[in-house]
Amino acid sequence: MKKKFLGVVLSVAMVATLLAGCGKKEEPAPADDTATEAPADDQSGDDAADEGSSSDKVITVGIINNDPTESGYRTANVKSLEEAFSAANGYEAKTFYSLKNDEQINAAQQFIQEGVDYLLLSAADTAGWDSTLKDAQAAGIPVILFDRTIDADESLYAASIVSDMDKEGQTAVEWLASQNLDEYNIIHIQGVMGSAAQKGRSGALQEKVDAEDSWNIVTQQTAEWNAEKAQQIVQSVIDSGEDFNVIYAENDDMARGAVAALDNANISHGVDGDVIIMGFDCNKWALKEVQAGNWNYDGQCNPFQAPYIDEVIKTLEAGEEVAEKVIILEEKGFDSSITDADIEANGIGDETAPTE
Repeated sequence: MKKKFLGVVLSVAMVATLLAGCGKKEEPAPADDTATEAPADDQSGDDAADEGSSSDKVITVGIINNDPTESGYRTANVKSLEEAFSAANGYEAKTFYSLKNDEQINAAQQFIQEGVDYLLLSAADTAGWDSTLKDAQAAGIPVILFDRTIDADESLYAASIVSDMDKEGQTAVEWLASQNLDEYNIIHIQGVMGSAAQKGRSGALQEKVDAEDSWNIVTQQTAEWNAEKAQQIVQSVIDSGEDFNVIYAENDDMARGAVAALDNANISHGVDGDVIIMGFDCNKWALKEVQAGNWNYDGQCNPFQAPYIDEVIKTLEAGEEVAEKVIILEEKGFDSSITDADIEANGIGDETAPTE
């Protein structure tokens, strides 16, 4: 079932104007302070009387996120958070990264015990968070969701700044349907199972396959956002001799791995090729592949939630209510009609694809 959100739709252009610039560590101790200590207050005399005022308060945030090396999207997401929640901006940031939900939950519980001022959460899985969110609420710690939704009542978090993963999938599938193929034989490469991104992007495709006799899944496997695993999946299908004409990969890195397998087998792809290539996230290097006709489609997923989170925290610190509890970021899909201006405005990261 799809979850409907009420909220405002904010443009990517707005995010760009807000920004100043712009998965997995092995069980790091979440208590480690990864931010630089805020500079000591060297005021004296009358100025010292202002110590403890709201303008001088250092706000502690506990950030639970996915592995920064998960993808180009996640790298951009982490960088945005680091820039926003720095000592220079009045924050002390404590971070924990993992693609495992249980590890994230344990880290969140530790941050709650430490008494952070705010808990920022991009959950690895949509389920299992109710108890932790209730503990945070009992401790007076507002929880702000970013990037991904979770299956929890809205009363348990202060705000949610997220992508509409269901819509991302729907937009991609609508584009694919517009290609009017006689038959769709699809290699479906999924992200980490249970994540909001995987559910949204998989759900739309599965609904179409279930509804249309001409749409077929050749194989449906998770590559956990990983290019090498995606390459292995596609190579296994090639070795089996099964026919396919679409690769629907749920992020750019997996699409890149899939294309590597096709190139090794001398199978054409992209515009006028034998296989349609679809990815998600809009890394600049991926959009260049779309522009060059090597890929056919790339769906946008906006990683820049930090400025919005910062505004929510400032609102709460001022003792005011958050006007819009759920903010859904506006996102697009791009095909070979993409322009240089589109890439500059919507692309993330570098124009050069990563190498393994």
